[in-house]
Amino acid sequence: MAQLAIKGGKPVKTDDFPLWPVFDEREEEVITQVLRSGKWWRYSFGEGIDLHETGEKGKSRIAEFQEAFAQHQGAKYGIACHNGTAALEMVIRALEIGVGDEVIVPAYTYVAGSTCVLQSNAVPIFVDVDPNTYNLDPRRVEEAISEKTKAIIPCHFGGQVADMDSLLEIAREHELIIIEDAAHSHGSEWSGKGAGTMGVAGTFSFQNAKNMTAGEGGIVITDSQELADRIESLTWSGRIKGRPWYEFHQLGWNYRMLEFQGAILRVQLRRLEAQNRVRRKNADYLTQLLRDIDGLEPITIDPRAKKYSVHIFMIKYNLEAFKGLPRTKLLEAVKVEGIPVFSGYTHPLYKNPMYLNKRFVSGDFPLGTEYHKDIDYAAFEEKCPVSERACKYEAIWLEHRLFLGSKKDMEDIAGAFRKVQENIDECL
Repeated sequence: MAQLAIKGGKPVKTDDFPLWPVFDEREEEVITQVLRSGKWWRYSFGEGIDLHETGEKGKSRIAEFQEAFAQHQGAKYGIACHNGTAALEMVIRALEIGVGDEVIVPAYTYVAGSTCVLQSNAVPIFVDVDPNTYNLDPRRVEEAISEKTKAIIPCHFGGQVADMDSLLEIAREHELIIIEDAAHSHGSEWSGKGAGTMGVAGTFSFQNAKNMTAGEGGIVITDSQELADRIESLTWSGRIKGRPWYEFHQLGWNYRMLEFQGAILRVQLRRLEAQNRVRRKNADYLTQLLRDIDGLEPITIDPRAKKYSVHIFMIKYNLEAFKGLPRTKLLEAVKVEGIPVFSGYTHPLYKNPMYLNKRFVSGDFPLGTEYHKDIDYAAFEEKCPVSERACKYEAIWLEHRLFLGSKKDMEDIAGAFRKVQENIDECL
């Protein structure tokens, strides 16, 4: 058996995985065009008509991008903003989800999936994820619904769309709103429907780690023109199309995207489908390889979600198959073999100090008031065993850029795990 790299042996992988982000002269060209135009911010509003008295007409780069992205996912309208967190917040505001309303969110996701609720003084209610997919578990959702529940925000985690058939049925039965957090799911589908198009709205992120990126950026997609207009007004300080520029009709925010970002994202979108095909092909191959390694189980891909973005490839770790080796030591050994692997979240959302200490917009408001009874967020630990296991010792993450590589890269990933297992006594 080859000696582990962590003990001085030769690493399994000595060359590099693909770098991210991917760019070439096309991004350079559009950035230069925007730079030379002098229009660095989104100068056009609504239909793309310039409201400044410059005499210029036409769509901005952002207007072109948001139309293209909405069409790509299968929605009628897109409203770009400066990040995915803002996109979620604007949808909550536009839907008038407010003080004391409850919104069901996954316990295992990025913090923005719940802080968007808190920003409107509404109350996030954490629900556990499915043990096979790490997506919101519809059975647990049903149990969490109360008379105060107004909405559900499923996150299509890692790029695989959540069980939207079940969630939409629950929403219809209880007259609830579904907002899709599709930050990981550019180009993903569920039974032929694009991520973000099945609820009342869907939100995406273009942060640097995402499958298409401009460093930062976000977008809301929807089929409702009324909702789209409301969200666009919120991102433009409360302006309304067709009214004077310095006339404000509601409390809004300045959440606009830059023209540089819109131009870059338009190019990135043209690459997305081809890149996602490569990711899925490599993910399928790695799944086959890992099935031969006891103790490593890739999460289940629902047949209805086979077209997914592979934003994060997730593996469930059974430490007993590795003689009880803690996940931290396993990952340390695999990293030294040349594989960038990590464990993801250190704890479920409800264990963040913000929740345990109830440090919200106005202290712990609205908890413990006439608007909403108090909540002990620490008590969610008993309700979310899958999220607890994932964070404590089970989940292993591989980032999407690795899957833009070759079959040999997938063989190296599996080979590193196999090498550690074969030399497990050196790690104990």
